[in-house]
Amino acid sequence: MRILALESSCDESAVAVYDDAAGLLAHQIYSQVDLHRIYGGVVPELASRDHVRRLLPLLKTALDDAKTSPAQIDAVAFTAGPGLIGALLTGAALGRSLAYAWNVPAIAVHHLEGHLLAPLLENDPPPFPHLALLVSGGHTMLIDVAAPGSYAVLGETRDDAAGEAFDKSAKLLGLPYPGGPELARLAAAGRATRFDFPRPMLDRAGLEFSFSGLKTAVALAVKHCAAKNGGALDDITKADIAAGLQQAIVDTLVTKTLRALEKTGYDALVVAGGVGANRLLRERLAHAAARQGAKVFYPRIEFCTDNAAMIAVAGMARLKAGTVEPAAIRARANWALSELGPLVEPQKS
Repeated sequence: MRILALESSCDESAVAVYDDAAGLLAHQIYSQVDLHRIYGGVVPELASRDHVRRLLPLLKTALDDAKTSPAQIDAVAFTAGPGLIGALLTGAALGRSLAYAWNVPAIAVHHLEGHLLAPLLENDPPPFPHLALLVSGGHTMLIDVAAPGSYAVLGETRDDAAGEAFDKSAKLLGLPYPGGPELARLAAAGRATRFDFPRPMLDRAGLEFSFSGLKTAVALAVKHCAAKNGGALDDITKADIAAGLQQAIVDTLVTKTLRALEKTGYDALVVAGGVGANRLLRERLAHAAARQGAKVFYPRIEFCTDNAAMIAVAGMARLKAGTVEPAAIRARANWALSELGPLVEPQKS
């Protein structure tokens, strides 16, 4: 079977074509970074309007790249949540309309399930069951993945996500949007030992996270150092703060993940989401997991951030299980992963 997938949950417009036998045939993505950079973050109304402009041209290019006609498409998958409601509705309206016009099923995909299944696009996919660390601008979660569609959240952030701590701290340092990757680059030139930032919730048992206090510690450090330097930070101090923050976040993520591996007894770990592209996190997790006899699996870098290829994989799994969307156009800004039903393929008569 062959599926067309759309992603529009935030500020990336993306389209992919995926075949269950041949694999990923095409994927196109347009990032709105330049549009939102002048505002220092995503402006929801502008994101929605830009999806309207970008999705159809991307759709045509993806179909051409895949050498696929609409008659060869067996289903249309689209991100239905969670995310920015206007942006989600843009993709949902297009996806549901295409499915209706082409007389094929429509598949509403949970954005986080797409991230969790993204490593299945690789030549060395993870085995099931496994532990997943889903870490992004909006989410920081440890998940027991028994099988595609079967997820149990072991721990998540009580407040801010790790990616948000990266982004907001980068803004305090005067770095351009998107701040997370910029902060990681700056941290490479800094000394992580100069500032003793907290490692949130490592002093207590459990698998939950909290990063709001870490953000506050960075804000206080920026204010204190700027006051001592005539109201502005020098480049060395900026790099040292970035390195200290990154080290604190990575230490927290690695320690909690190792606890979860020990608790589950699994020997496979999936790291998904935009922060999963962080080089220091990858290095630390690879070494730490290996010491516990576990192997780490990642999607390729381009599939760590939002993309339609991961939506296609998740959509194909749900299509085979018989999950289809009704005629109404629906999207959900908030959608708990626990609300997803398990994937059980229909019994053959």
